[in-house]
Parts: sequence; structure tokens; C-alpha cells
Amino acid sequence: MDETDIFYMRAALSEAEAAYAEGEVPVGAILVSGGRVIARAHNVKEASGDPTGHAELLALRAGAREIGNWRLSDATLYATKEPCIMCAGAMVNARLGKLVYGCNDEKGGAVESLYALLSDRRLNHQVVVVSGILEDECAEILKRFFREKR
Repeated sequence: MDETDIFYMRAALSEAEAAYAEGEVPVGAILVSGGRVIARAHNVKEASGDPTGHAELLALRAGAREIGNWRLSDATLYATKEPCIMCAGAMVNARLGKLVYGCNDEKGGAVESLYALLSDRRLNHQVVVVSGILEDECAEILKRFFREKR
């Protein structure tokens, strides 16, 4: 495992903890470009009442605003959980350079588990993917959250 990936995934986990504390599904995301964090976000669907309030989508939006360009080809997004179809589609549309994520989402993952949107050659862009970074920690916060909800 790359130490840089571990460092930024820990920051994404910090965002997931913030979501957890707010009663949101604990997913966090960090967007990095040029060696600096340009955006950080966590799920806010419940608080905002917005079905698009996913950490990944919010980080992409904030990062694009920060650099003044919707093309994020030089950026890496760190997400604690495998992105859904909506978020993976946004990554393709943003021309994201790289995605690094923690744990798989067997029920809704659109990167490797159910679909492979980011590597689909029929689309106009493919995203480099690294998975399994701090996988156990990323999965554990989700398990803890849903265990407490039941």
C-alpha cells in the first residue's frame, strides 16, 4: 500500500466519522490535486434532503469550484466506500484522473462490485482505480453505523 494513499484515506475516514456523528451514512471523500487537498466532504443526504448529497459528488463539485474547471483529470478522489452509479458517472463526466477507495459495496458499487463504469471502454473516459486502501477501517464504520440503526 502506498503511504500517500493511506494518508489521504485517513482524511477521508475523518470525514466519514463526521457523517457518522451527524447521523448520516458514514462515507467520506477527499479530492487531491497538485499534492494538496482541494475539497473534502461527507454524506449529507439526510440533513439536506438531497438525494445527490453523496460525499463523492460534493467533493467533485467543491474541487471543480476550487480550481475553476470542471475537468479534474489531474485530481485523485479518495472515498471510503466504492462509489454508486451516480457518483461513478459524475467521475467519468468530470474526467477524474484517479479514484482510490476503501471498501467494496456489494449492493450498490459501480466500480467493481456490480458494475465497472470507470473502466468501461464504451464511455469517453476511464478512471484509474485503486481499491482496498484501509478496507477494514472503512468497512467497520459502516457496519457499526448500521448495527446501531437496527
